[in-house]
Amino acid sequence: MNASANLPRILLIDSNVYFSKRLTDALKQQGFDVVPSTQAAYALTMVEWNAPAAIICATNLREMGAYEMAPILRADPKTASIPLIAVGSGGDQALLESYRAGCDDYVDRRSSPAAIAAHIRSLLLSRQDGFQPTQMLSTSDTALSGSLSHLDLPGVIQMLGQAHQTGALHINAADTDGIIFFEGGELFHAECGTLFGDEAVTQIVKACQGATNGVYKFIYGATAAQRTVLRSATDLLLDAMRELDEEREAAVDSVQKESS
Repeated sequence: MNASANLPRILLIDSNVYFSKRLTDALKQQGFDVVPSTQAAYALTMVEWNAPAAIICATNLREMGAYEMAPILRADPKTASIPLIAVGSGGDQALLESYRAGCDDYVDRRSSPAAIAAHIRSLLLSRQDGFQPTQMLSTSDTALSGSLSHLDLPGVIQMLGQAHQTGALHINAADTDGIIFFEGGELFHAECGTLFGDEAVTQIVKACQGATNGVYKFIYGATAAQRTVLRSATDLLLDAMRELDEEREAAVDSVQKESS
């Protein structure tokens, strides 16, 4: 029997043979069996009868890339649950585009093959094992991370909601440490200091508004034991912005009264 038969199998679709070879070697170092292909349409014929643990597909293929493959996979119950990871050369906007297309994750091909392989392993472990109770995790353990100075927290929350993601969003900005859990894109549970639920979400958003040195890290597949957030993300974001405006107006009024 082939020794690789018991290893998790990754279907890697990329027309860059050099990149594909390097990533294949790195994935094998992480314990995966890898089936490379240069054409997505051909690779799809193998998926239904021999589903891989995950599919990694380039976004820039001539006939069909990751964005075009996503709706095809999601439309078939036999392939709908297969993780699809897009590979491209973009930043936060490319990640958002990947989520909107129906991909489970996005990796930058400019990263080292070893870093990409470790990231993919962490993503699949997160889906399998669920929540790891760690306040802030290393980048290799996260499916999405970044600086709040580049993409503000409401934008991150909306992005995860639009992509119907399930997982835990860890936020650290100044004196604020918080966590927000998502279930299918909906806010499910939140903690910030002694606050829980709706109040925690509002406090986290207010504390992070305009942050220049905050960071966020999203752990795919993490779940919470019970629901504490009862209102929609839109309502809570609007409340947070309204409270911030009221606090600013109160501060201005206070200064004007002191100076008069």
